[in-house]
Amino acid sequence: MEQRSHPTRIAIVGCGNVGATYAYALLLNRLSSEIVLIDANRAKAEGEAMDLNHAMPFAHPTHIWAGDFADCAGAAVTVLSAGAGQRPGETRLDMVVRNGEIWRQIIPQIVQHNPNGILLIATNPVDVLTYAALKLSGLPAQRVIGSGTILDTARFRYLLSQHFRVDSRSVHAFIIGEHGDSEVPVWSLANIAGMKLEDFCRVQGVELSPATRQSIYEQTRDAAYHIIERKGATYYGVAAGLIRITAAILRDQNTVFSVSTFIRDYYGIGDVCLSLPAVLNREGVDRVLRLELNPEEAAGLCRSAEVLQGTIAKLKL
Repeated sequence: MEQRSHPTRIAIVGCGNVGATYAYALLLNRLSSEIVLIDANRAKAEGEAMDLNHAMPFAHPTHIWAGDFADCAGAAVTVLSAGAGQRPGETRLDMVVRNGEIWRQIIPQIVQHNPNGILLIATNPVDVLTYAALKLSGLPAQRVIGSGTILDTARFRYLLSQHFRVDSRSVHAFIIGEHGDSEVPVWSLANIAGMKLEDFCRVQGVELSPATRQSIYEQTRDAAYHIIERKGATYYGVAAGLIRITAAILRDQNTVFSVSTFIRDYYGIGDVCLSLPAVLNREGVDRVLRLELNPEEAAGLCRSAEVLQGTIAKLKL
């Protein structure tokens, strides 16, 4: 008898701006055959499911519904975007206590029904909540992933592309450490077409002064504050990043992204979740790549880890 494969299910916990935008992008990208939306506000989840179903004739057949935690069963990836949003003037770390309490309620319920899937964390402070999800779930570290600095890295690449007038996809650079104020730009390894920035500047006759570097870094680091001040929340960029992470997992692509994952021994850093370039495939995080950082970057990464460890301690996990 021919065996039928199980449909690919993605569960989304939290139907706010990020969760709903991700669900919409998921439908358009044809990555799954089932999308279940879970939210404390059941009517909100139902409304989002209805709206998405009405877009289906323009996309592809997908089973989309509002469910509960039992519907996480069998999901290849469960995306967590639930929690309190960042308020104007508030740092991501300021949200830790509020969202930590929400985590204590929902993580055990997800794992009860789906002990074999991958958790993809988008809620801020994402590094701290990725660590909390790891401890509260008891899952292997490779299957608990935070969106981390994937968006910061994208912002960094975009700003560099604007300065150098090249396609942002041709710029290769990373932001590492915390997704937040202590994040670290890896200037020493940034390159365009395989050329380090200093070489590119010399050959192309373009200047990259210390003041310009600092401005690009500050625009990268502070982008969320400026967007929140203007429109109340950020969601397009992170949803796009979540889609790329999901695709790398479902399609077993071995793609490198700067995601938040558990670190054991990296420049003396351990017992924390923060962002470093990691290879993602169907098993989750296959491995974390060790970057040859310069002394200033290595010191910055250690400071970022200390900030996160101090915040993690507040959760008393």
